[in-house]
Amino acid sequence: MSPDLALAIPTPVRASLTDNPIDILRFAIASFDRGPVALATLIEIRGGAARSLGAQMAIAGDGRFCGYVSGGCVEAAVAAEALQAMAEKRDRVVKFGEGSSFFDIVLPCGGGITIAIHVMKDARALEDVVRLNDRRVGASLAYSPTSQSLRMETKSRAGWFDKTFRSSYLPRTRVVVSGQAAEAQAVGQLASASSYDVMQVGTALTSCQLSEWIDSYTAVVLLHHDIDTEADILETVLKSEAFYIGALGSTRTHHRRVERLKARSFNADEIARIKAPIGMFGPTRDVSSLALSVLADVAAARLGTH
Repeated sequence: MSPDLALAIPTPVRASLTDNPIDILRFAIASFDRGPVALATLIEIRGGAARSLGAQMAIAGDGRFCGYVSGGCVEAAVAAEALQAMAEKRDRVVKFGEGSSFFDIVLPCGGGITIAIHVMKDARALEDVVRLNDRRVGASLAYSPTSQSLRMETKSRAGWFDKTFRSSYLPRTRVVVSGQAAEAQAVGQLASASSYDVMQVGTALTSCQLSEWIDSYTAVVLLHHDIDTEADILETVLKSEAFYIGALGSTRTHHRRVERLKARSFNADEIARIKAPIGMFGPTRDVSSLALSVLADVAAARLGTH
C-alpha cells in the first residue's frame, strides 16, 4: 500500500455494541447509501473461539463498524483490514491467532480464526434477507470467494457448501407469556431486556389469534397458578410449531395436567413437549430467580433446536 493511501484510511471506531445479525445487516445497508461498505465473516475456526462460524461485522468506509467475530480482541484489526480492502476495492482473507502472521494479536481462547472480507458491490442481497427476516422467515447470504460476490438463499444452515460460505439469519426469538401474576411481568421484562420479541397473552385472545403469533422460533411460557386457566391456551399451543413450551407448577400439578390432556386425546409425544416444572434450575422462591430460570431454559432450547 502506498503511503498516501495509508494516510487516507480513517481510524476504525465502534459505532454499536450489537451482535444481532440483522442489526448488522441494517447497519451495512444504511452505510452503503453513503459510501463503501465491507462485510467481514468468520469462515474458519481453529481450536476454540468466542463466536460461532458465520459471525459478522459490517464496516463503513468512514471507519465506523459494528458486530463481532471474536470476543472483542480482534475487531479493530478486522475493521482496519476491511478499510484497506475498500481502498483497494478488492476482497481479502485474513487469519488471526493460531496460524496467523499477526504475532502481536493473540486470541484469549488460544485458537485461531479466518475472516473473509467482502467489499460490497450492492446491498440487494442484504435487503432481501432483512425483508424475509421481517416476515419471520430464515434466510442466508452465500459468499463466493472466487467471484467475490454475495447472493441471498432461502436455506438457513451456516457453513461451507460448494465452494461458497453461507451465513445464516434466523428470526429472533419470540416469547409468548401467558399469566397475570408478578411472574409473568418479570419474565416479560427480562425477555424484552434480552431483545426477544415479547407477546403478552390477554384474557380476550382467541385461539386463532394466538396461533398466528406462534411459529417455530417461538417459546411459550405458561405462568398460571391454576391449571384450569391455562387449559385452552395450552391445547392451542400443543398444536403449534413452538420450539419451547413451559408451564408453571409442581410435579404433582403437572401430573394433573397430563391426565387432563390425555382425557382430551393428546398423545404422549405431544404432552412430552411441555417443560414442567418450568425453568432450567430447581424450585424458585422469587420472581427474579424464576424469570432467570425460564429465560435460560428458553435460550438453551433455542440453541439446541436452531
